[in-house]
Amino acid sequence: MQYCIAVSYKDTFPDPRTADLALQIELLGIGGFERVGISDLYFLSGDLGALGVEAIVSELLGDPVVHDVEVDSLDAGSRGCIDSPGTWTIDVTLLPGVTDTAAESLMFAAAEIGRDDLKRAATGRRYELTGELDGASVDRIARTLLSNEIIQVYRVNEPALAPSAIEPLLKAGGKVERIALGDLDQDSLMAISADRRLALDAREMSAIQAYFGEADRDPSDLELEMLAQTWSEHCVHKTFRAVIEYTGPPPGALGPIETITIDSILDSHIRAATEVADRDWVRSAFVDNAGIVALDDEFDLAFKVETHNHPSALEPFGGANTGVGGVIRDVIGVSARPIANTNILCFGPQDLASADVPSGVLHPRRVEAGVVAGIEDYGNKMGIPTVNGAILYHSGYTANPLVFCGSLGVLPTGSHPTEPECGDLVVVLGGRTGRDGLRGATFSSMETDHETGEVSGGAVQIGHPINEKQVLDVVIAARDEGLYNAITDCGAGGLSSAVGEMAQELGAEVDLETVPLKYPGLSPWEIWLSEAQERMVMAVPARNLGRLESICSEYGVVMTAIGTFTGDGMLRVRHEGSLV
Repeated sequence: MQYCIAVSYKDTFPDPRTADLALQIELLGIGGFERVGISDLYFLSGDLGALGVEAIVSELLGDPVVHDVEVDSLDAGSRGCIDSPGTWTIDVTLLPGVTDTAAESLMFAAAEIGRDDLKRAATGRRYELTGELDGASVDRIARTLLSNEIIQVYRVNEPALAPSAIEPLLKAGGKVERIALGDLDQDSLMAISADRRLALDAREMSAIQAYFGEADRDPSDLELEMLAQTWSEHCVHKTFRAVIEYTGPPPGALGPIETITIDSILDSHIRAATEVADRDWVRSAFVDNAGIVALDDEFDLAFKVETHNHPSALEPFGGANTGVGGVIRDVIGVSARPIANTNILCFGPQDLASADVPSGVLHPRRVEAGVVAGIEDYGNKMGIPTVNGAILYHSGYTANPLVFCGSLGVLPTGSHPTEPECGDLVVVLGGRTGRDGLRGATFSSMETDHETGEVSGGAVQIGHPINEKQVLDVVIAARDEGLYNAITDCGAGGLSSAVGEMAQELGAEVDLETVPLKYPGLSPWEIWLSEAQERMVMAVPARNLGRLESICSEYGVVMTAIGTFTGDGMLRVRHEGSLV
C-alpha cells in the first residue's frame, strides 16, 4: 500500500519559510503574486494499514497543535489535477537516483518506533501560489526558486509522482563496457574524453592508449573512469605541478623584472615553505586527508581546507553542504574528532538584475542563500560550530562562486595508524553507495559554461550529516580500541581512490557486488567511482571484524568487508565473478 502525506502549518501558526520565499518571488519582478503556502510531502510504501500510517504521522511527521495533516491513499488511483481559479500548486520531488536523506532518517525513525512494516519512503514539497498569475510566471518561479533541475523535478497543478512510478527508472544495465582505443587518431581520442566527461587532454589520452596497446587489450569503462579521476586537476593538481614561465619581480622579494622558469609551484613554493620552516610540531603534511600538528604532549590538531566551487555553482545547498561534510570527513579520516568549522565565501552582487545573470547561471542571491543554508545545516546537525569566516562580493564571482570550507579536529598524539597489513580486510562503513557525485573529480576540473548544469547533474553530491555523526562515533570508538591499521575517507573518486591509495603498496582484491547500495541498477564503474557521501574505508585485521561490527550495530552504521589487502601489488576489482 502507498500513501502520500501532506504536512503544513495551521493558519494560526505562520510558516517561517514563507516570508523569505515571498520576498524572493517579489524580487523576480513577477506581478500579481499574493501569497505562498508550503506543505511537506511524505510518500510511504508498505503493509502499514490505517493504524500504521496514523502512528508514523502522529509520532514522526506532524504536531497536532501546529500542523494540518492530509493523508491520501495512492492505491485508490490517480489523485487528478488540481484546478482552482487563482491558485497554482507546484509539487517538487527528487529525481531518480538522488539521495533522499530525510527519507532515510524517516525509515530509521520508523524502525525505532516499531514500524518495520514501512518498506520505502520518499519526500517532496508542495507550494501553493495564489494571485493573478499566468502559467509562464508560475513556471519561472518553479524553475528559478522552487526547484533545481540538477537534482529535482517539478509538476505544476499535477500531484508529484509516487515512488512506485519512479522506481522503474532506476533500473540500469549493470554491464561492463570495453572502450576500443586501438589506433584511434588524436581527434577520436579527444572525442571519447569529451563524450565521457573525462577531462583528459590529448597527451593523457595518448598515454592511456599506449599503455593498453602494450597490454594488448581495451580498457574497461571502470579502468578509464578511474584513470580520469586520478589524473584530474581536482586530485593531482596539474596546474600547481606545471612548468610555468614567470615574468616579474623575483618571487618573495623586490627587484628588477626578470623571466624565470618554475617547475611545480607545489614542490618549489607550497611544499617547500613547510620543508624550509621544518617545525618539529608538524606531525604530517601533504600526505594524508588532513594536516596534523602538535598541540601539546598529549594531543594533536588536524586541519583541512578545500574548495567546493563548481558543485556550489550548480546546487548551492548541496554543494556547500557536502563541502563542509567533506572537510569534516577528511578530519575524521586522520582519526580525529572535528570540533570547529570555518569558511570563506565569494559571491556575485546580490542586487544584480535578473537580466544580467548569464544563461544557465543561478542568481547570486540564490547561490548565497543556498550556500549559507548548506553550511549551517551540516555543522549544526553534527554539533560542530562555525567559529569564523568571511564573505566577499564581486561581479567576478557571479558565474563562479568560491566556497572555501575548513574543519579543525583533535586527536590523541600517536593515535592515527596509517599502514595496512597484508591480509587486512577492506572494510567500507557509513553511507550506502548511489549515483551521487559521479565524475565529481573530473567535473570539478572542467570549465563552467552555460551547459554545465545540463551535462553534470550526476556530479552533485548529497550530504547526510546525521549519518556522518554516526560514522564519527564509530571511528572514534574503533580508534580508541585499536581496531584498524589504516583509514581514509571516500572523497573524490569514491572507492577507487580510497581503496587505490590504501592499497598502493600492498595491492588489494575487491568484490563490487558486496558494496551496500542505495538502490538497484548501478553499473560496476558507478559503484567504484561514486562519490556518495559519509563513507569511510578501513584496513581491519580479521580478528577485529566482529568487534567493529558490534560498534557499527550500536550506532546504526552499515558496515561491509568488500575485499582484502593481498600483498602482491596489484589492484583487482571484480563484479559478479568477472574481472572488471
